[in-house]
Amino acid sequence: MSGPGLSVSASAARNLATATVTSVQNVANTPRFLLRLLPFVDVAGGVYRVNRRAVVLAKPGRIDLSLEDKGRTVRPGSLRAVPLFSRLGDAELATLADKFTQSRHKAGEVIAEEGSSGRSLVIVADGTVELTLSGPYKGRLRQGLATRGDYFGDDALVGEAGPAPAVKALSAVTLLTLDRAAIEDEAVRSRIDQYQEERDRLKGHTNSYGEQGIELLAVHAGEPRLPTTFVDYEIDPREYHLSTIQTILNTHTRVTDLYSNEIDQLREQIRLTVDAVKEREEWELLNNSQFGLLGEVAGRQRIPTRSGPPTPDDLDELLTLVWKKPAFFVAHPRAIAAFGREATRRGVPPVVVHLFGAPFITWRGVPLVPSDKLPIDTDPVTGAQTTSILLLRVGEGEQGVVGLQKSGVTGEIEPGLSVRYMGTNDHSIASHLVTRYFSAAVLVEDAIARLDNVLLGNYHDYA
Repeated sequence: MSGPGLSVSASAARNLATATVTSVQNVANTPRFLLRLLPFVDVAGGVYRVNRRAVVLAKPGRIDLSLEDKGRTVRPGSLRAVPLFSRLGDAELATLADKFTQSRHKAGEVIAEEGSSGRSLVIVADGTVELTLSGPYKGRLRQGLATRGDYFGDDALVGEAGPAPAVKALSAVTLLTLDRAAIEDEAVRSRIDQYQEERDRLKGHTNSYGEQGIELLAVHAGEPRLPTTFVDYEIDPREYHLSTIQTILNTHTRVTDLYSNEIDQLREQIRLTVDAVKEREEWELLNNSQFGLLGEVAGRQRIPTRSGPPTPDDLDELLTLVWKKPAFFVAHPRAIAAFGREATRRGVPPVVVHLFGAPFITWRGVPLVPSDKLPIDTDPVTGAQTTSILLLRVGEGEQGVVGLQKSGVTGEIEPGLSVRYMGTNDHSIASHLVTRYFSAAVLVEDAIARLDNVLLGNYHDYA
């Protein structure tokens, strides 16, 4: 049996040249709604710099964990995501990381009662916990959900905490706990005190995002002295370099010359290749380790589901994080189906709108856009499948998420997409270089949010 050739064979090409024929059908092709809905900015110089206001007061982040033989452990450098530890050196962070103790709890277990006097920093290594307080009427009020990488109790660690919430495991959880005694080292305590003093000094002069405030005065009488102010910028703003998708398309000149009577063989090869390039582009926009939207979500913009399946409550919570002109959700088709089941079970079936000639379900007027490029994770123990749902605000003028591309390149057939003839070799194989230049940028943190731990396999019996 002969191996694969360098180009489409004459016998295969002949199927497009006789009888009444269709163009080549491609089951892997998708509508690529994300590419249609994401506004693209032309990057003339190949680099896109996002200038932001300077953040002078550290905000909470998410802690990175590693899996070792003894279980989950804290990566020392990521402890700077706790503002109290933002001034500590590498050696001090490494010492603290070694002092965490691990505990496991079953689903439904009450880990701490409301008002308990614990003075520890707790990191969720696996699972989800709920923090609640008693309400002023009946029932309990949720203070938050914490999942892997989240933490709580940092205020209690230094004696600044308010009412201590009850902590309950919603699933099997693993917690890492750091007691107050771990920060009694003189050098560590001194740096924490420095942070607290600076925080207290800046608190009245920063906004809720940690940016330095712009001093203003509103008066209706008299001649008061006006404040002076200025707006400071990040010293080292982030730069996005355009990424590249490329391939070399080979076609035999005999095939393109003899079998292009109804369908142009070269154009068909280019069309199918360009479709594959665009499919890969959408995957990269979501999953790329450098600029993919799933990885670009700030820690405080990530939330877990309350009980596994995506409920209307979960999407409402997501909308509170991207409340400034939310544009659309992006979700795997199975996640959209899971949300539809939960909404229907509650008696609030989602409204359907039509975009690009296709129906989309919506929540609070925001469409849920399907993309099969969002990954589905399978738990190796239970087999449960989970995914994530994104919510985006888009557009440069809205301080949202934008796509990046460079137009005007040689051989361009679409902005940022080129097909360039490279020549014909001594085997009569003509080569064309197919290139796409692209990337994506999140202009400010609250332009995107992410719902994690979205359980896909939950069904209901309506009988």
